[in-house]
Amino acid sequence: MEPPTQRHDIGGVTLDDDEYTVKQSYFRNKYKVYDEGGNLVLKSKQKLFKMKEQFPFFDADGNTVFRVKAKNVLDIAGDYVLVDERTDEPVIVLSKDFTIFHHHWTIKTPDGTDVAEVESRSAIIEALRSFSTWFSFLPHKYTISGPDGNSIGKIEGRFSLRDVYDISVEESNAVSKTALVAAAIAIDALEGN
Repeated sequence: MEPPTQRHDIGGVTLDDDEYTVKQSYFRNKYKVYDEGGNLVLKSKQKLFKMKEQFPFFDADGNTVFRVKAKNVLDIAGDYVLVDERTDEPVIVLSKDFTIFHHHWTIKTPDGTDVAEVESRSAIIEALRSFSTWFSFLPHKYTISGPDGNSIGKIEGRFSLRDVYDISVEESNAVSKTALVAAAIAIDALEGN
């Protein structure tokens, strides 16, 4: 039997470092993800004017490795599926809880088992950011918790005019690092950060 961390891996990409840096383009949701050595490991571009949210992620060579797809057309609080491009199988489900001035996501297996939670750490900063674009430079901060409630990672934005943030993830028996890093980037894009 394979170890539990292998259940949620994504073919074509391995993200097993402990830290990653994500840089977003100034004008739209285009992302580049760098490993601890500064090597480009993933990039993504959110498609504009799509009724059903969907966007692909590419490796450094431009090959599509996975995509994020909304389950429903318009959803304030809904589910998004991270799909492995090689197998066309769902890897994880990102379930957004409807909250005001607070971001809360549950990461689940395709069969519905909770494997992690991603939650913003400051409702005040989220309220300021949503109140006015003048506060958009304030960095986001999230905690990533395992199903037992213990911390397995964090997402920390940098004080910057564009979205630059660091993702730190620890080993978890519930979900692979690859799936956690992919989920963190997808959540940032889906929140419109």
